[in-house]
Amino acid sequence: MARVCTICGKRPMAGNQISKSRRHTKRRWLPNLQRVRVQTENGPKRIRLCTKCLRSGKVTKIVSRMPEPV
Repeated sequence: MARVCTICGKRPMAGNQISKSRRHTKRRWLPNLQRVRVQTENGPKRIRLCTKCLRSGKVTKIVSRMPEPV
């Protein structure tokens, strides 16, 4: 599964890691993705969201409740 946010399409960025001696090596910055259950028109579905989309309220998260004690 790709590391992509399903809402905004945020993906990993690439660049150089620069050491103290100014040596360059390739590195990746990964987005902070969370697997979240959301409500869709077909019922609940588990998708991958970045935390920025989750905090901004672009989707509503399904909160599972504990069963009532008998």
